[in-house]
Amino acid sequence: MSKPNVLVLATTEQPEFKMLTGIPHTFCHDVAACSAAANADAILQWNGDREMLRAALDAGTNVRWIHSRSAGLDNMLFPQLIESHVILTNGRGVFSASLGEFVLAAILYFAKDFRRMIRNQSAGRWEPFDVEEISGQTVGIVGYGDIGRAIATRVRAMGMRVLALRRNIPANPDAGDPLIERYYPPANLKEMLALCDYVVATAPLTEQTRHMISDAEFAAMKPPAVIINVGRGPVIDEKAMIQALTSRRIKGAGLDVFEHEPLPLGHPLFSLENVLLSPHCADHTADWHQQAMRFFLEQYARFEKGETLQNVVNKRLGY
Repeated sequence: MSKPNVLVLATTEQPEFKMLTGIPHTFCHDVAACSAAANADAILQWNGDREMLRAALDAGTNVRWIHSRSAGLDNMLFPQLIESHVILTNGRGVFSASLGEFVLAAILYFAKDFRRMIRNQSAGRWEPFDVEEISGQTVGIVGYGDIGRAIATRVRAMGMRVLALRRNIPANPDAGDPLIERYYPPANLKEMLALCDYVVATAPLTEQTRHMISDAEFAAMKPPAVIINVGRGPVIDEKAMIQALTSRRIKGAGLDVFEHEPLPLGHPLFSLENVLLSPHCADHTADWHQQAMRFFLEQYARFEKGETLQNVVNKRLGY
């Protein structure tokens, strides 16, 4: 029996594609090439856009599986794909460890006021000041999944309490994650926020989560609270966040994702002293592309054998 054919949607050539040796595959680098592609059993959405995927799905009548290299799917879902019987999987969990480390780093950055240390060092100024101890403080995770668990593992090791907001809460507390002190449903978001020293957004972007943290939610937070976003930019209302930061309604923000990327020159987030800004690269380790490809190859082996795939997405929910 022949191996399944893979159509790789990629706008550029990358060294990781050599890892596909032994797997029948072809590339499409633009919409025209994707429209002409046929006979694919699977599609690897490496870094192509939604229109390339739409064209490839139209051309590939044999497609049974699509895998997205990234975890976020809000930029690639469309009605035809949602309604189809094609299985969709994503890279959920592949980069969670690095994102968990970024969140811990952001917490320590604000607790120890590293910006002040660096500013004083650059000025040659000896100016002792007080710092915070994070042990005993509370982290609230908005959207508890693979990334959330990676965060919880790291902050619990530092003695922090962890609260989690998720759509489906375990009916039996003993069946929940032992890292979590308490779960909250989305309707109780503000109740959870009021208890948190650090709020971490890891939720996927859907119609329900867009701007779920806005003016009312910032008003519910403690003044010394810090917001951290490693999920999807539009989950946080950026205008409301900037207002909360400039008015010192909250202490600060550690951001890896934004409503519009890249941030345009002169954007206020660049100049705010109480913002730690990462240009959406918190998970870009030296081998992050290799990690993504290794996970796809593991998935392909399951697909070839007819085994259950990991990270199957509920296309209607968007995650």
